[in-house]
Amino acid sequence: MANGASNPDVDAFFAKPGKWREAFQRLRAILLDCGLEEGLKWEHPCYMAEGKNVVLIHGFKDYCAVLFPKGALLKDPANVLVQQTANVQAARQIRFTSIGEIAARETLLKAYVREAAEAETSGRTVSFKATAEFSVPEEFRRRMDDDPALRAAFEALTPGRRRAYLLHFSAPKQEKTRAARIENAAPRILAGKGLDD
Repeated sequence: MANGASNPDVDAFFAKPGKWREAFQRLRAILLDCGLEEGLKWEHPCYMAEGKNVVLIHGFKDYCAVLFPKGALLKDPANVLVQQTANVQAARQIRFTSIGEIAARETLLKAYVREAAEAETSGRTVSFKATAEFSVPEEFRRRMDDDPALRAAFEALTPGRRRAYLLHFSAPKQEKTRAARIENAAPRILAGKGLDD
């Protein structure tokens, strides 16, 4: 692959002081060396092939990472891809805790990037779980049993909106928090709105 060119619109991200600044700059150099186009998406550096998102750079408290939007398609022979949560279907990360770790895995990272670029440009897609396959929290099931209008409104929502609600309701560990989320969202559901509308 030919070297990619840095994008001046992304320079400000890499110039910001912070814990991962040097690591981000090293990741940028590696990704540009893979010949990817550089852009800024969702306020993060994004590297593309033929205009399709291949990999993004992210920073978190304990690690920085490269995120492959279709990482579930990658073979992962080194077993380094991380699924952030059980509900993330397509994206996968490779996490780093130091610049030394990035340097040690450069060849591996480039191989994963090449495979991800090929997956994107070939048009391969991830098979997503249908909304009906997501579990309905018991608290929400009871609430809909008590309120047929809520059930009808929920079933009338688009699959994506239903999925977002189910994930939102299922996330808390405590029953009290799940019930509070359901009560807070009920008026939005009855109004035919999604979680973020």
